[in-house]
This record gives sequence, C-alpha cells and structure tokens, in this order.
Amino acid sequence: MQKKINILNKKARFEYEILDKYTAGIVLTGTEIKSIRNSKASIAESFCEFNDRGELFVVNMTIEEYAYGNYINHKPKATRKLLLNKRELKKLEKEVKNVGLTIVPLRLFINDKGFAKLDIGLAKGKKLYDKRDTIKDRDNKRNLDRIKKNFS
Repeated sequence: MQKKINILNKKARFEYEILDKYTAGIVLTGTEIKSIRNSKASIAESFCEFNDRGELFVVNMTIEEYAYGNYINHKPKATRKLLLNKRELKKLEKEVKNVGLTIVPLRLFINDKGFAKLDIGLAKGKKLYDKRDTIKDRDNKRNLDRIKKNFS
C-alpha cells in the first residue's frame, strides 16, 4: 500500500475565487513520477496557459530532480502538458480568452490507478478587500470554534 500523495496550493484559494474545478492528467517522464511519489513537488507559484494549438500546459510547476536519476533526469521547472477532454479544453479556452479568467492548479495527487492528476480551477482574482474579508471570516470562525469548545 502506497502512502497518499496530496500536494496542495494553499495560496490559490486566498488569491483567487474558484468558479469551476476540473481534474486533469499530466504528461510526465519516468523520473518525474518517481519524484512526485516521494512528495518532492510544488505547485505554489504555478499557473496554466494555452498554446497556439489549443493545448493546456502547466507552467512553473516544480518537480525536484529524482535522487537516483542519472543523466536522463528531468528539468525541475519544465512546462508540462495537461490532459483534458476536447470539450473541456474548448470551454476553458473560451472562458480565459473572453472573460479574462485564469486557470490555477489547486491540488496534485496520485489516483487509485497510480496516475498523477492535477485538480485545476477556473478562477477570478480577488481584490484586496476580498482578501481582508477572507481573513476576517477565518478569524471569526476560529474564535467561534474556540467558544464552542469551551462550552462543550
């Protein structure tokens, strides 16, 4: 039994308002999947963009080099292709071009079959006052939980 790999982008939900979520496969090489299985990956500063042929790529995703890899080791910050249905790709591309939304990675995980998957979200950037509201709501929830715990 493998341990669960679940690499999160914690900043994404603070910086962006997530409108829609998709699960996409990633095209990886052998040493990249081995590094992900060792939890040596980060999606904190990454984002997704379309190329001129309508394919979706994740940019700036860091996968550390595999420790036991030799001269065929991968580049840590390479752009990697995402795999989605054609219908989903068309819808996402239309939203990004017309409405001005962005696509951000939310979670990198390995599914039951052993494939690396990336949860991506169609997102709209938050304004400064929205971020303040998020912080205030988080603090209020924490205080409320603390009060409930004392009365229980």
